[in-house]
Amino acid sequence: MLMAALTLAAAERKVIFPAGAKPVGPYSPGILAGDYLYVSGQGARDADGKFAPTPEERVRQCLNNVKSIVEAAGLRMEHIVYSQVYLHESTSYDVLNKVWKEFFPSNPPARAALGVHRMPTETPVEINAVAVRNLADKKPVHAAGLNASSVVSAGMLTKDRLYISGLLGREPDSGRIPADPAAQVQMALDRMKAVLTAAGLDFRHVVFVNPYLTASVPMGVMNQVYAKHFEHGNTPARATIQVAFLPHGAGMEFTGVAVRELSQRRAVRPKNMAPSPTASPCVWAGDTLYCSAKAGFIPGQNGGIYAGNVEDQVRQTMRNLLDGLEEAGIDFSHSVAANVYVDNLDEFAKMNGVYGKYFPAGSPPTRTTVAPLRPVERVRAASGHFPKLEEVSIIAVR
Repeated sequence: MLMAALTLAAAERKVIFPAGAKPVGPYSPGILAGDYLYVSGQGARDADGKFAPTPEERVRQCLNNVKSIVEAAGLRMEHIVYSQVYLHESTSYDVLNKVWKEFFPSNPPARAALGVHRMPTETPVEINAVAVRNLADKKPVHAAGLNASSVVSAGMLTKDRLYISGLLGREPDSGRIPADPAAQVQMALDRMKAVLTAAGLDFRHVVFVNPYLTASVPMGVMNQVYAKHFEHGNTPARATIQVAFLPHGAGMEFTGVAVRELSQRRAVRPKNMAPSPTASPCVWAGDTLYCSAKAGFIPGQNGGIYAGNVEDQVRQTMRNLLDGLEEAGIDFSHSVAANVYVDNLDEFAKMNGVYGKYFPAGSPPTRTTVAPLRPVERVRAASGHFPKLEEVSIIAVR
């Protein structure tokens, strides 16, 4: 009975490849898996590989590229429940919102927006998405005190999960950003709590979180405040990324996914990893496994990053991700979406050359790739460790 169920689930995974699509790496434009469509990060180039002359037209082209994949799957833009938008400094948040309203005039999806240093093909904007097959499953969440926007929904419920928009460490009405970094973190978490509460959930239901922070919020400060909201060893999976900038000058943003039924949530931890106060390696949300971002870190007593090049770091990263997948009883063939964060996009081809070997030919997962910050100085520390050059998070479906 179990084997039959697993076979059926695997058979429902379908690659979506619109006519004319030209992926620049080993990823699928779209993957239909179960009740959801996952859409790879789309840049602003048109079918001829050209950029439009204005930022507004580039955002519009980017969304039209997303639309082509959604429609190739037999859906419409209104089926989108969640999106992440990556902006170069040349594209303003106001321009994004203006064009966004054209594509989502009502019942808009949940959305997170963040600023990054660089994206593939030098696109000034990159947008990925998650859509639900059945439009009747889509229900927006409006939380009191969040200054509900006509541009995005604070949260979006589906039949089994909640997608939470990017929530800033900033007062929604006054726009005030606390001077204390810890206060910014707490304010963003309070806003996340408000969305969860409005959906009838709480922090226990959260399965995955993206903490995005700028240099103004120290990582240690964020972790200290964050850990107080979750059970040690049973925290959500997480991909914590320092970024170039955030909307409205904020220093902290949280976005994520929660499962509606707590019985459908289960954390997964390989035996070689100690329980963590901040992140579980992977967490099940029903049939979907959310895995924390992993880097080329060798675990254990003498752990650290010992490889000084991106290829060897990617190999270790994929090994680390596989530990979580195998502990959950699956492997890379179940992957439907990935986020790849790289230090230097000049090494895009080198990263792809290693990364692509881990997925089935012809059906790799969807993917979004960005360089969040300027490249680091590659100097080996006295400890023998090298700086992190890449990081990968994965979503898989059983």
